[in-house]
Amino acid sequence: MLALLVLVPIAVLLLMNLPWRGARSQAYTMGVLALAFAEIFAAIALPALVGVGEIPFLSELRFGLVADDLTRVLLASIGVVVGAAMLVGQESMKDERQRCNFASLLIVSITGMNATVLLSDFFSLYVFIEVTAVASFILIALDRGVLAVEGAFRYLVLSAVATALMLGAVGLMLMSAGDTTFDAVRSGLAGGTSLVRLGLAVFMLGLFIKGGTVPFHAWLPGAYSAAPPAVSVLLSGIVTKASGIYALIRIAWSVYVPDEQISLVLLVVGTVSIIVGAVAAMGQTDLKRMYAYSSISQVGYIVLALGAGTELGVVAATFHLFNHSIFKSLLFVDSAAIESRLGTTDMTRMGGIGGKMPITGTTASIAMLSAAGIPPFAGFWSKLLIIIALWKSAHIGFAVIAVMASMLTLGYFLVMQQKAFFGKPSIEVGAIGEASIGYLVPAIALAAITVLAGVLFPFLLDSSCSFLLLGKALPW
Repeated sequence: MLALLVLVPIAVLLLMNLPWRGARSQAYTMGVLALAFAEIFAAIALPALVGVGEIPFLSELRFGLVADDLTRVLLASIGVVVGAAMLVGQESMKDERQRCNFASLLIVSITGMNATVLLSDFFSLYVFIEVTAVASFILIALDRGVLAVEGAFRYLVLSAVATALMLGAVGLMLMSAGDTTFDAVRSGLAGGTSLVRLGLAVFMLGLFIKGGTVPFHAWLPGAYSAAPPAVSVLLSGIVTKASGIYALIRIAWSVYVPDEQISLVLLVVGTVSIIVGAVAAMGQTDLKRMYAYSSISQVGYIVLALGAGTELGVVAATFHLFNHSIFKSLLFVDSAAIESRLGTTDMTRMGGIGGKMPITGTTASIAMLSAAGIPPFAGFWSKLLIIIALWKSAHIGFAVIAVMASMLTLGYFLVMQQKAFFGKPSIEVGAIGEASIGYLVPAIALAAITVLAGVLFPFLLDSSCSFLLLGKALPW
């Protein structure tokens, strides 16, 4: 059953690229949306499964398959974000061939991300992270603009470094642990094997680069801001989470036992990412670049939660990953809507958009408040869990930093609101109206998820969505 989540997207991709006649882009859109809904259904209905297989003629490389609550969180996130990105792409891309290419690459990304979250060995994990990355390079440069190509190139260069590190780490694990499954690596760590420990550390370093954490974040603002609007939604919402941050959570959940040195590295990387991302976001005048730096800051919260080294820390990190996927996708959907009307994301040319685009302004405010951790939105609960996890694990200083950084987040988002949605309208803003339905549908859907996940949070453990908290009891 697990293999269907990889094989079905491949089959859809092959089917869509047959020489059909007629409106191909509409067929592509329906195919991708069907896959997105299938992801969400699988997240809710997928049973717990674990399996191990071997690669023919190379028995040393065993691959594992796993489906648990963490898998389900990622599948739900993939489905929601991919659906939103496809709707934005259908609306923002006027050339039919470009829409078809976008949909095809989106399916390749789905395949890579699905395999990434289903596999429980480091070699296969590395392979499918690279599949997702290759699709991302092409997606960023899809419209062939100079800035987009530059952003893709920067991502390619740093990703190549991460690739080399991860592949070298896999070799170290294979030599020292006998194979690269999570169980074998965990046994090697428990046995005190130094090469296994070194391999895991190097692999995690590659994941820091893929996830865009500080100081490996140089590629991220350019890639997010220069990419086509629909690609920005996809990248910010799920790609960097599935190809970098998810794997860190999976390692914390399934591989390494609590370790003070590893926890300290996670705490420091998370804290620095939070502060640098927030401070850099405050100085931006471009809406998409500000959101990009905000992503770095929010990813820092996830890494910081893992640094607590406790089960609650992993639960908090996972829930914040889901929340970040939703509210950051919503912010980029709204920026795409604004760009479709103004032709720019330069905040100095905005002002008073809230009165001209009330739905876009309202949904952007919801996303902003969730990102800042304001109740009753979903982001408040995940940040609260992160702070409690840090406090209970005696990392009180880091908990205080997390609280203070949330105030920074609220500050730069309020500045953005003032510049873009309130204030005196510019001449350009005076002539615009609300965004088209292709932007409003995903914006409203994402906003609804953010509100409902926040308001109904106390009831999550008693519902079919308990997997969002890994089915674990809360600390109250």
